[in-house]
Amino acid sequence: QVQLVESGGGLVQAGGSLRLSCAASGSIFGIDSMGWYRQAPGKQRELVATFTGTGMTNYGDYVKGRFTISRDNAKNTVYLQMNSLKPENTAVYYCNFRVRGGMMVWREYWGQGTQITVSS
Repeated sequence: QVQLVESGGGLVQAGGSLRLSCAASGSIFGIDSMGWYRQAPGKQRELVATFTGTGMTNYGDYVKGRFTISRDNAKNTVYLQMNSLKPENTAVYYCNFRVRGGMMVWREYWGQGTQITVSS
């Protein structure tokens, strides 16, 4: 089994910064993609930023250079640095890993979600 543990969310004023982290642990025999998604109230979950299986990065259009995704492969951890936060960035942020687990089967795992609230 694979577990994802997120940390770093909270309340911040507009223009502020936050850094999220997500660590994967358990029976991990390979990691393909890893990244972040978010879900605002009444909206569908959407891409924030990800690393693809080839190491390329993808960002949501609204990020516009304000967010940066990074990772520490030795720690199976992905980070999201968010700067110049805006009230519309308020949402629950979820990390996502595509992992080959103990049964040598690739599957996706989701973190528990962390609330980010940006006040105006």
